[in-house]
Amino acid sequence: MPGTLHTPDVAAEDTALLDATVAAVREAGAALRGRFGDVVRYGTCDELMRALAANDDTALDILRPRLTQARPDAGWVEDELDGGALPAGEWWVVDPAEGNVNHLHALPEWAVTATLVRDNQPVLTAVHLPLTGETYTGLRGAGAHLDGRPLHVSRTEDLALGIVATSQARPDEDDEVVRRVGSSITAMLSDALVVRTAVPATLHLVNVAAGRIDAFWQFAGARADLLPGALLVTEAGGRISDAEGRAWTPLSEGFLAAAPGVHAQAVATLSR
Repeated sequence: MPGTLHTPDVAAEDTALLDATVAAVREAGAALRGRFGDVVRYGTCDELMRALAANDDTALDILRPRLTQARPDAGWVEDELDGGALPAGEWWVVDPAEGNVNHLHALPEWAVTATLVRDNQPVLTAVHLPLTGETYTGLRGAGAHLDGRPLHVSRTEDLALGIVATSQARPDEDDEVVRRVGSSITAMLSDALVVRTAVPATLHLVNVAAGRIDAFWQFAGARADLLPGALLVTEAGGRISDAEGRAWTPLSEGFLAAAPGVHAQAVATLSR
């Protein structure tokens, strides 16, 4: 099926599981596409939360049974704002409407994601963009693909020639993280060619994996924000670290995904 790469080095079980995951996110995406169009008006935080939940529930009603059937013993994580390490074993980390607030505002930057995490390592992921029909897939050891076409990060070697991006970690972030985000954007405005700031994180990360932008960083963040893109970028030949260049884990306070040629420069900029 398009979107996966079958190689003898990757377990056939995981390859088949990725196919099932792709089918699930595409079906959920179709349901969300049917709800997309007019701007959803809300006047209070409660009204906003109800509108967000309605989209989440629409997708979860499809994703949960499909993915549970595909991997009955895997745990389930669906709160896109959850962070930190997971217990041992297998877990589905799902964002049913990544960029949900964009969906409500009739903006096109949103997706459906599902990632299987095994002992805190993402082993397969599917990111579906319903408005374009694109599906990005990553399978550990088998590369990253866009509808079956291999992805590779950019070959840029000078940050001054690069496009970089960042995203808000969450709307209620503490003041120190907000200040750090602001200072990092200022630093990147001095060192990079173009700086993009928008949500959601995953759509920036698929662009890093595809070589369209050269680096993405974020402070704090949630598993569902970062794990799909971390696998895609790694499998596309990119480098993942925290903002200081150390090994990244879900417990890290910062995240950086970059093409190898600009990774060290991005670390230097973010560490100023």
